Amino acid sequence: ENLGPELKYWVNDSNPKGYILEKVVKESTILEEVFGSKVIRQEIKGDQIRYIDWLFPGILGMNIMFSALYGVGYVIVRYRRIGVLKRLKATPVTAFEYLTAQLVSRVLIMLASSSVVWFGCNFLFSFKMHGSYIDVLVVFFSGTLCLVSLGLVLACRGTNEELTNGVINFISWPMMFLSEVWFSIEGASDFVKTAAKILPLTHFLSAARKIINDGASLSEVSSEVAILLIMSFVFLFIGSVLFSWTR
Repeated sequence: ENLGPELKYWVNDSNPKGYILEKVVKESTILEEVFGSKVIRQEIKGDQIRYIDWLFPGILGMNIMFSALYGVGYVIVRYRRIGVLKRLKATPVTAFEYLTAQLVSRVLIMLASSSVVWFGCNFLFSFKMHGSYIDVLVVFFSGTLCLVSLGLVLACRGTNEELTNGVINFISWPMMFLSEVWFSIEGASDFVKTAAKILPLTHFLSAARKIINDGASLSEVSSEVAILLIMSFVFLFIGSVLFSWTR
């Protein structure tokens, strides 16, 4: 901000990057030469986001992803192989009703297990929650719904656990690395960033981190939630259309 004879800059003392930048500013006269102004330091007070606070939503998201893909995929494929689905075909239950029942039960189970992990890790590491727990619950529900729906698509035709394992790995590992579970892809190429936006886990973690780390409201992550819900309905529709009761 150029205020004529004075040029002010703001720095957060608790942020290592701010400290490094301030050292550069202090040891150079570029700002004064360019603006012809006196450089004045202003301090910003704020809590530093620890890496573990940033990582925590990623770990929960990854756990939900693997539980959804392997838990749903393996169970349905095994049921198909041993003939359980063939017996269900003789009942009035439609494929859409069966998949919806699987979807609801898995979502509730995973939300319950994730809550236990959440409070257990919070007890050990004292995570800083800046947003609303209700908003986080909505985001986690949407993300879990989407990932379970994806698992239903992967299991809609499979008859072999080994093949299903390969397909799930083919889908899950790119999501784990491109969806910023462990690290940010801020410095990656535009192609990688574009590819990451196709993956549901990317939108899930983006919304979760905005609420948990930045204190965003649900309206501020409405685009991510909408994308997750749209993906969920698309995956569920595809799964019900392609679903096979028998081999």
